[in-house]
Amino acid sequence: MHDKQDNSVADLIEEFLTARATRKPSPHTLEAYRRDLRAVAALAGDVLAPPLPLDVLPVDALSPRVMRAAFAGFAAPRAAASVHRAWSTWNSFFTFLVAEGVVTGNPMPAVGRPRTPLPQPKPLRGEDTPEELLAAVVREAGRQRDPWPERDLAVLAVALCAGLRLSELLALRVASLAGRAGERRIEVLGKGGRPRSVPIEDGLDRVLADYLDSRRRRFGARSVRPDSPLLVDRRGEPLRRGGLQYLVESCYRRAGITDRVPRGARLHALRHTFATRLAEDGASAAEIMRLLGHASLAASQAYIEVTAGQQRAAVRSNRTNRALAVPTAAR
Repeated sequence: MHDKQDNSVADLIEEFLTARATRKPSPHTLEAYRRDLRAVAALAGDVLAPPLPLDVLPVDALSPRVMRAAFAGFAAPRAAASVHRAWSTWNSFFTFLVAEGVVTGNPMPAVGRPRTPLPQPKPLRGEDTPEELLAAVVREAGRQRDPWPERDLAVLAVALCAGLRLSELLALRVASLAGRAGERRIEVLGKGGRPRSVPIEDGLDRVLADYLDSRRRRFGARSVRPDSPLLVDRRGEPLRRGGLQYLVESCYRRAGITDRVPRGARLHALRHTFATRLAEDGASAAEIMRLLGHASLAASQAYIEVTAGQQRAAVRSNRTNRALAVPTAAR
């Protein structure tokens, strides 16, 4: 049973985040949890009479009425997706508090949960854009001060041919490449700690082998031990979030395709391109779900629906269909 004297919301938030850290979320995710919890809690304190600052706000004050008012204030300037994310975080927080014996019930079911549409896929625009991007990495290498085309090509190829998230790319180890010839795969630790295995074809396998060979030449054989990070920077240090994003954006610039990258997608556009091409080539939503590590079929179905919409738009542009649309009397 939790000590009732330690029940300030601020302290309990930190206890919750410490417990969540055992699941190995990214620092970015943990900080998002903290931001949502503290923002709503501060609004909850303002609802009370007299208002209470977060550091002395007791958890017993977070009644359904108070939480509804706090979420109303939180939702006013924010998009539905942000409110939905905060609601889920608070629901997890109260579930944790109930399990710890801090509170007897979870008030979040009494707080309206906004519906948020599934995000629409944002692949790279242009039929041959992925191929242009990969070719440009090699072509433009001579114009860089310290070129490493093998590494840059490996990053782009894994994202485009295996559909990994940014956090999944950073978590890869050399030993994540597994399997005998003809059955090669990447072992991925996905979102929520869910493992999955993504098959890789000979072309990607060769790109990765060339990259690791170039890494041995640069930093020695010890740099490619099985437990070493798969992706490293030009000093041989593990690639970080910002470094990986900058690398991909610089590849876009060198290839001259920045106008074909959907706003806000950046590296995620490569994952969406992977999934969209799967759908275009006939993969089912269930197959896309397994390969991308989605938690639900609905997220994968979005790629099928986008592809169907693109096919209908292509058919609609057919000149014969336009001719049929002309009224008979006008012909």
